[in-house]
Amino acid sequence: MSDALDPAKMGTADKAALERLILTLADSKRLMGIRYSDWLLGAPSIETGIAASSMAQDEWGHARLLYSMLKDMGIDPGPVEHDRQAEEYASIGSLDEEMPDWAALVAAIVLVDGAISVVLSSFATGSFESARGRVPKMLSEEEFHSSLGAAWYRRLAAAGGEAKELLTAATKSILPPTLAWVGAADDSTGRMVAAGVIAPAEDRLATFRGAAREFTALVGIDIDAVDATPEWDGARGRTPGHPNEEAVQRARGDLNRALFVE
Repeated sequence: MSDALDPAKMGTADKAALERLILTLADSKRLMGIRYSDWLLGAPSIETGIAASSMAQDEWGHARLLYSMLKDMGIDPGPVEHDRQAEEYASIGSLDEEMPDWAALVAAIVLVDGAISVVLSSFATGSFESARGRVPKMLSEEEFHSSLGAAWYRRLAAAGGEAKELLTAATKSILPPTLAWVGAADDSTGRMVAAGVIAPAEDRLATFRGAAREFTALVGIDIDAVDATPEWDGARGRTPGHPNEEAVQRARGDLNRALFVE
């Protein structure tokens, strides 16, 4: 375990890099929760709808904990959570739009939620004390997401026909921006690696590919052959684009703004 990092002693560039890391994790958690909530009533069964509801609540709770880490840097998380525009979100590009079908959500559980957990695992053992204390509980709660996603992915792949076709298409769409996010190696991420906050890009990618390889193989995709370096927005730590406006309105809590209680 690395020595504890003191945000008060960090230089301006390193502070900005840590803020970006927290935001890309928190925003991705918030949008993952939105995508789970999209399927509360459209899941294949009542039981899976209930599971989607539970996972949405997990993600929103995790996002709030991550946003609260900004306080360690003297940043008020309130405006960050509730006042930013869609163009400012740093979430994984794979979550920008609604999942068009249940197979796409299943692929997102395995690949996108799995990718977030890979980076969080690295964050949890790094030099940032808040992550050490708060992230392990998040990861324990993620075990349910992982097991449900794995079971459904195998089920749809084995079903063949349209179910497998939809799963294959979703996997192909989700992988490039997700691999790019996990394996980010720009200046900001490099600063966090140098400070011992997260593991090097090659280690994060190797962990993610190792976890996902079994699943992508089920739909005939070689994860090692997928381009992990598409176009990149270094300011936000994600591929270009942003979540759709409807999702961001929900993420900000626009409809209930008058009822906010902190």
